[in-house]
Amino acid sequence: MDGTTLYSIGELSRRTGVPVRTIRFYSDAGVVAPTGRSPAGYRLYDLDALLRLELARTLRELGMDLATVRRVLDRTLRLADAAAVHAEAVDVQIRTLRLRRSVLRAVAERGSTPEETTLMHRLTQLSGEERRRLVDDFVEGAFGGNSADPAARDMVRAAAPELPDNPTTDQIAAWVELAELLGDEDVRARMGRTPARRADGIPLAIETEAGAELTEYTRQMVTEAREAGIAPDADEAAPLVHDLVRRYARTLARDPDLEFREWLIRRFEAGVPDPCVERYWRLVWRVNGWQVLPNQIPVYPWLVRALRGRGTPDRD
Repeated sequence: MDGTTLYSIGELSRRTGVPVRTIRFYSDAGVVAPTGRSPAGYRLYDLDALLRLELARTLRELGMDLATVRRVLDRTLRLADAAAVHAEAVDVQIRTLRLRRSVLRAVAERGSTPEETTLMHRLTQLSGEERRRLVDDFVEGAFGGNSADPAARDMVRAAAPELPDNPTTDQIAAWVELAELLGDEDVRARMGRTPARRADGIPLAIETEAGAELTEYTRQMVTEAREAGIAPDADEAAPLVHDLVRRYARTLARDPDLEFREWLIRRFEAGVPDPCVERYWRLVWRVNGWQVLPNQIPVYPWLVRALRGRGTPDRD
């Protein structure tokens, strides 16, 4: 085909693979206008029409709507700009499909009920902006009062849950449970009463008084006991408790008696999180795909129960 030859709609169809019916529709819509007509009144097209048709086919296959295709062909819209917009739209579609696939896998693996399936679908269909609004409303409800700890508020904001584009079954389950907590007024109130004891790396008073070495030793010993399945009120916990009381007594120049034990309990109780608040943070870690580090595992609840359940330690 050269620049002077005119071809029929059937010839265009054979050269481009576009059905005659589609070419006729494009002609009527002004996307690929005929160059002229034959004596019998049939439409004829030149090389420019062929090139426009091939580009139109390509853009349509890439998902561009007809109005955008026409603007590109008429040069009222830069192809690069149109491609950028549609690439973003395709990204949104891909994210939606991935999320839909994740929900279906979660339903299959968990054997979800129809009600749970509906809830999972509804909550995961929320846009990123809508999910952020849920968290913002939660933070405002929890820390809107004058007595709220600003460090705790900032910590909750900084660690906001972000459901990924391709979440795992566990992340979807965690997000569904977390979304319910975010709307619970009791959870908001309890979160608002919880000081950010470790925000910005601020340690508990007992950790400062005892020093980093003893604090780390305590965390390590209690973590090992918990991982070994030792209950805080079990006889197996007694040697560890007595050892820790003696170590703290030596470090703080105190007698390891009942009074000192009660003093330790009060100090460590400051590090015992509200179970509901602790559940919130566990779900945030799961949704965000964060690794649970050893220093994030609460050991003081176990230690406080153990201190209350053991007899008076022997003196050195």
